[in-house]
Amino acid sequence: MLEKRENVFVLPIQDATLLPGIKIHIMLGHRDRVWRDTLECGQPICIALPMRSSKHADEGWTPEDFHTYGVAFRDFELTETDRGTLLSFRAGERVKASDLVIDGRIVYATLTPAPEAHDLDGRMQDQMLGYIRDIVHSISARFHGGEEFNKIVDEIPTVNQMIAWLSRYMPLLTADDRYELLKTDSIRERSLLFLDALLKQRESVDWNIQLNERVNEKNNKFYREQVLKEQLKAIKEELGDAKPDRHSEESYRKRVEEADLPDYVREAAEEEIEKLAMQQQGGSEKAVIQNYLDFLLALPWKKEEHLPFSLDQARKTLESRHYGLDKIKKRVIQQLAVLQLKKDNKGSILLFAGPPGTGKTSLGKSIAEALGRKYIRMSLGGVRDESEIRGHRRTYVGAMAGRILTTIKKAGVTNPVLVLDEVDKLQVGGYSGDPAAALLEVLDPEQNDTFTDHYLDLPYDLSDVFFIATANSIETVPKPLLDRMEIIEVSGYTPDEKFHIAKEHLLAETLEEHGLDETQLIVEDALIEKIIRDYTREAGVRGLKKRLAAIARTASEKVVEGKESLPWKPREDELGDALGRKVSRHEMAGDVNPPGVVTGLAWTPVGGEILFIEATNMPGSGETILTGQLGDVMKESARISLSLLRSRLPLGAVDFKKSDLHIHVPAGSTPKDGPSAGIALFTALASLMTGRSVDSRLAMTGEITLRGQVMPIGGVKEKLLGAQRAGIKRVLLPLENKDDMKDVPAEVKETIEVVFVETIEDVLREALGINIPKLEQMVALHASQMQPTALLTE
Repeated sequence: MLEKRENVFVLPIQDATLLPGIKIHIMLGHRDRVWRDTLECGQPICIALPMRSSKHADEGWTPEDFHTYGVAFRDFELTETDRGTLLSFRAGERVKASDLVIDGRIVYATLTPAPEAHDLDGRMQDQMLGYIRDIVHSISARFHGGEEFNKIVDEIPTVNQMIAWLSRYMPLLTADDRYELLKTDSIRERSLLFLDALLKQRESVDWNIQLNERVNEKNNKFYREQVLKEQLKAIKEELGDAKPDRHSEESYRKRVEEADLPDYVREAAEEEIEKLAMQQQGGSEKAVIQNYLDFLLALPWKKEEHLPFSLDQARKTLESRHYGLDKIKKRVIQQLAVLQLKKDNKGSILLFAGPPGTGKTSLGKSIAEALGRKYIRMSLGGVRDESEIRGHRRTYVGAMAGRILTTIKKAGVTNPVLVLDEVDKLQVGGYSGDPAAALLEVLDPEQNDTFTDHYLDLPYDLSDVFFIATANSIETVPKPLLDRMEIIEVSGYTPDEKFHIAKEHLLAETLEEHGLDETQLIVEDALIEKIIRDYTREAGVRGLKKRLAAIARTASEKVVEGKESLPWKPREDELGDALGRKVSRHEMAGDVNPPGVVTGLAWTPVGGEILFIEATNMPGSGETILTGQLGDVMKESARISLSLLRSRLPLGAVDFKKSDLHIHVPAGSTPKDGPSAGIALFTALASLMTGRSVDSRLAMTGEITLRGQVMPIGGVKEKLLGAQRAGIKRVLLPLENKDDMKDVPAEVKETIEVVFVETIEDVLREALGINIPKLEQMVALHASQMQPTALLTE
């Protein structure tokens, strides 16, 4: 029977199950010579004490690194081997270690007996051993050689020995679990704890075996399929029915020989075939090489012959497909004439810029038809990654070529007409590179003959591709990219042009799309004009086609039901049922404008509009109030107008310090900006100060300077179209915009009188009937009045 002892040598134990009565074998390494020497000094009793962590003595042990409970041992045996000294001993009673003293690798502690509670009698211990043996037998039955394992288990006489021996083969049993077994003083509780761990081990074994069986089943199935495929292939070859394997090394070599490839492409393909030959069956790199070779061989490399075409036929094609757009069609014909002479595409890359629905994309299709080439479109809207243009390098998983070469591959020729649609919608910048920068090489005729895609990694000649870009606004197109293209403005259609487009193109297309013909639906001219006027607000005709489609759907319903006599001719009062409420509201010229109100002209993305400039004054402190969501440029125009007016008024005519000015532009929820309202702002202030009204049928647009000069503006055609729609009869335009009248439709020129002005004096004369001397005359008069004084000074 043990008694409490002090300064008992402690042997640290890691990752071992310590229980009373079991045989322990520990290999003392060469570094543990100090323990061997200590044991050989004749220690009367020692403690084998488990550690909490696997920290080595060189890292500095502390008492917290050791558990509290261990086992005592007296008799031990030391055996020298090649690996070190083997320590063997039988664990004695369970003890409790306290007051640890640590000196390097030597540890001493106070030993206090902690005997087990022997609460299992012989019969109960036999039953517990029987449970454990049954579980072990069920596990070992799953493995080859399990019978020998069962024989050993069947000969173990005690529960402690059974737990200690089996725990060596239980990876789920952690160091903490092993100590918990030692810490439990009841042999019965210890047995139950171990039984739970053993059951978990059996569940883990069963699950792993099931998983392995599933994997093996899949592997066997794959292997059987491969064997059957090889056998089927051999049978087909024997019968002469075998199809060539397009992904075999021989097939690729044959395809490379038959393809008309440039020398540098052929060499690259042969190198890839050599790499393919060295790959193992089913390897991931093999599929990458095969995909690359398939793409390389699918690309068109042979330049197409330049086929002559007729300019007259091209002109007829454009005329038949597009109404109006005379200036644009003329520029396209010129480009085709240059192409006919040069026999190549090097030159201008066209950028059609204009509002949606004006036929920019369909112009590209018409050009392809006129040239007899393949047409293909590539949308750039929302593209934010450079690799979508240039492709991914093959080092990435799932790498693929960029959209440029993928589109060329789809076309199958080296000289298609490629429309780069919505180039202004590119997402410039970001973490994934700049796609607009990647397009610089594509759209540069001096560089695109050696365009290099990251995936292909070989120069590809794009010089034969006829590139056409489209954009709604050039403001968002990066300047370097814009510099590589020739901008062709596609302006909005006039109401008359929309009517002819609907009559000659859209109506027939709509009838065909809805399974109708002219014997079932007739849309009269007056109805088309009303739809254009009241149910569309756009520069193009896309919305107009949607309205015609809505009428066609209503007609289809009536035809199917058979309740309406055919052909159905919808009336104007029936438009509300088919199209809903009117969606278009345009400002219209009033009958009378009071003093301080002037009609201006504005450009919008969906066409021109009139806008009213309103000015009023009130007693105050000289403050100027500007409202109506005006931008900075428009606010500056208002200040310039006020300064210019004050400089031209006679001294003392108006005391600006005692009154406030308020300038407002209606439709306050709509932002407005730009310098073209300058003369309208000036005229509104002049009308307010003089009390004279401006004709309500007179509109004006133009930028002004502090010298009183009227500067040119843009969007003349759209503004005059808006003026005509609003009922304007006279328009004041800057003199420098006289050449822009060439683009204005004849029906607009016939209904609106255009007066060109050069200075504010011209504006006041035409708008208010006021004649004032020009600035030069006033300066000369002032100089002549000052001359006598100057002579006296001399």
